[in-house]
Amino acid sequence: MASVELRQVRKAYGALPVIHGVSLAIEDGEFVALVGPSGCGKSTLLRMIAGLEEITAGEVIIDNAVVNELTPRERNIAMVFQSYALYPHMTVAENMGFNLRLSGTPKPVIAERVAEAARMLDLMPLLDRKPAQLSGGQRQRVAMGRAIVRNPAVFLFDEPLSNLDAKLRVQMRAEIKQLHQKVGTTSIYVTHDQIEAMTLADRIVVLNQGKVEQEGTPMELYKKPANLFVAAFIGSPAMNLLDGTVDGDGGEPSARLGDGTAIRIAPDRKVKRGQAIKVGLRPEHLSPGVGGTALAGQTLLVEPTGAQTHIIFDLAGHPVVAIVDGEYPARYGARFEANIPPEQVHVFDRETGVAL
Repeated sequence: MASVELRQVRKAYGALPVIHGVSLAIEDGEFVALVGPSGCGKSTLLRMIAGLEEITAGEVIIDNAVVNELTPRERNIAMVFQSYALYPHMTVAENMGFNLRLSGTPKPVIAERVAEAARMLDLMPLLDRKPAQLSGGQRQRVAMGRAIVRNPAVFLFDEPLSNLDAKLRVQMRAEIKQLHQKVGTTSIYVTHDQIEAMTLADRIVVLNQGKVEQEGTPMELYKKPANLFVAAFIGSPAMNLLDGTVDGDGGEPSARLGDGTAIRIAPDRKVKRGQAIKVGLRPEHLSPGVGGTALAGQTLLVEPTGAQTHIIFDLAGHPVVAIVDGEYPARYGARFEANIPPEQVHVFDRETGVAL
C-alpha cells in the first residue's frame, strides 16, 4: 500500500488548459472518489496518476517518491477500466495471470495468486471459462481480479460500473467496497454517479472544469456543501434551489421568495437584510407535519416508489420535490403542504454561489 499526493498538477492540450493546479493528499489505505460531470477532468487526472497522460506541470507522488518520469509499470499501480479489456481467446485464469506471466513470475506463484483472487471475488467456478461465456458483472470481476493478483500499491478505477445494468451496478458496488475492506489497498475511484461515490468512498473530491470544488467525507459534502455546484451535485433527488431575498432582523432571519413566501433561516447563517440568495431545500427534509416553515402549493406530480412517495409541487412558480416515507394520499392538482426546520435550510449567495 502507499499514499498518493498531487502537488499543483496541471494539464493542457496545447493552449487549452483542462486541469488547473489540483493539489490532493490521499492517505495510505484510503478510498477516495473523484466525482463530477462529464468533461470536468476526473479521468484525465486519474490517467496522469497512472502515467498514461503526460503532466504539463506539478508533481505526482506515490509512496513518498515523485513518479512524473516513471512508466505506468514502474509506478506499481493497477487500473480497472470501464471497458473490461479481457483477451477473448484466454480463460478467466489466463486473463487474471497474464501480466504476472509477462513479468516472469513463476507458474506456482501465479496459480496461487489467481486462486486467492478468484476466491475473494467468487470466481473459482469460472476459471476455465472464456469471456464470451460470462455476464457483464462476471467480466468486471475478472478485470478486478487481474488487478488484484499484482498486489499493487494503488488501485485506480475509471468508471468501472458504467457498462452494467442498474441491478448489477448495485451488486458490484458492494463487491468493490468489500474488496477494499479485505485488501485495504489505497484506491482512487472515478465516477460521475454521486451515489456510487457516497456509498463507496471514505472521502469524495468534487471536480468542476478542472478544479476542486470541495473535498470531504460523504456526509460532510451532503450536510455542508461549500457552494451551489456541490449542493446541486450531491444528493438524489437533487437539492431544490430557489431565488430569494433575505428578510428579518436579529435572531430570526428569513428568505422571502418571489411570491412572498417566507422561509425561516437558522440564525447562525451569515446573511444580511436585502441580500440576494439561493435557498436550498433537500427533498428528504420537506415533509408533511408540524414544525419549521410551512410551504404549500399545487401538486404537479406524484411518484410512488414503494418505500417512499416523491411529490412535486409548485412553490413560487418553481417545481419543488418533496420525499414522504411510505404511501401518501396526494393527487394531482390538490394542495400539498410541507414543513422544513430552519436548520435544514441551506443558503447561498446568489452572485458568488458560496454557502453562507
